[in-house]
Amino acid sequence: MSGRNHEEGLKDLTLLGNQNTQYSFDYAPEVLEAVDNLHSNRDYFVKFNCPEFTSLCPLTHQPDFATMYISYIPDKKIVESKSLKLYLFSFRNHGDFHEDCVNIIMNDLIKLLDPRYIEVWGKFTPRGGISIDPWCNYGKPGTKYEEMAHHRLMNHDLNPEKIDNR
Repeated sequence: MSGRNHEEGLKDLTLLGNQNTQYSFDYAPEVLEAVDNLHSNRDYFVKFNCPEFTSLCPLTHQPDFATMYISYIPDKKIVESKSLKLYLFSFRNHGDFHEDCVNIIMNDLIKLLDPRYIEVWGKFTPRGGISIDPWCNYGKPGTKYEEMAHHRLMNHDLNPEKIDNR
């Protein structure tokens, strides 16, 4: 049987397949786990859509709801998806502004993965009659991915949203 083996990063995973998973209700970047990217010889995107992201307003403590979009071009490591789910869940009682949450997520994934390129977009549901949709990105310095990041940043909103395409 072919496929990934324990020598290719599986032996280090503690969450996947664990029936006794503990859910942290406080921000927990330490829950993130990565495995080896077996296809680092090519560029490809890994995309996550997380429609049940929640955090708290740091002042009112009211809940904020979002779909979090995470896209990255891996280098040597990829994030293990169950650990990412638990990590995003850990924001449930975390009090920060929308812009902070998006940048914190990106910073934690950069620290874990050292990706070639990454972007994180939080599409928060309106509260008080206004929605806030922060978007951030990063390209590895000194590479074509840094140029890509600059280009995507300058052109990220070429098709602004309307009320009917949210």
